[in-house]
Amino acid sequence: MALLIRTWNLFHGNAKPPERRAFLEPMIRLAVADDPDVLCLQEVPVWALARLEEWSGMSAVGAVAQLPRLGPMPMPGRVGAAITSLNHGLFRSAFTGQANAILLRPGSVVLQAQTAVLNGGLFREAQSRWLDLSLVARLAWPKERRIVQAVRTRLPDGRTMLVANLHATSYPADQRLADAELLRAAVFADALAEPADITVLAGDFNIPAARSATLEQLRGDDWAFSPPADEGIDQVLVRGERVRRLERWPRERRVVGGRVLSDHTPVDARAA
Repeated sequence: MALLIRTWNLFHGNAKPPERRAFLEPMIRLAVADDPDVLCLQEVPVWALARLEEWSGMSAVGAVAQLPRLGPMPMPGRVGAAITSLNHGLFRSAFTGQANAILLRPGSVVLQAQTAVLNGGLFREAQSRWLDLSLVARLAWPKERRIVQAVRTRLPDGRTMLVANLHATSYPADQRLADAELLRAAVFADALAEPADITVLAGDFNIPAARSATLEQLRGDDWAFSPPADEGIDQVLVRGERVRRLERWPRERRVVGGRVLSDHTPVDARAA
């Protein structure tokens, strides 16, 4: 049975360029219109996690990377949503927090769900020494908490799959930070996957393939993941099934009502 696995960074529901309104529900409905088997989402406002199943008709597993806050103080998600509704383009995730989510085709059974922090203190300390990072990079790295979420599921046809969905640190001045987090996410996923599982590593890697030592490793014989897309920072890697087609959506496919949804392009992997 062929599989359609999709990833999309939702830009907190914003259009490109951002507007006062948000378009999160239309984004979700567009992303599930052709019935993907797996949909990995990043930059989801925390309040929206409770709405994903209603909007998509799929099973949804969310993981919070950053709680809603007002300055240093945590606050209820509904309050952050109310503040942000004044101008979504201006506030983005300043008050709503940020989450990842994995959506699964109806009939899939969640067997296990775990989350790992990608830029925790001990990891940053060790990698900063290994990479000989500048003081500026070391201070920038913990600015925003980054996670990988993993869901092990039994598909409707009985096959099992481990899906790992990550959103790596964005630091264009030194993309080795994102590359280190990507390797950490791959190790985390590999440790959770059973030998017979299809294994998926997807999300916003925040480093293009041409600059990633980790992506070069992951496509090798030891890891045996499918090759990444040549362009962009959003990826879907698959192990255990052959990827027959990997494609980025054309811009016009995410134009709704005359506006471009999100500043990221969805990426699809079709495997069988």
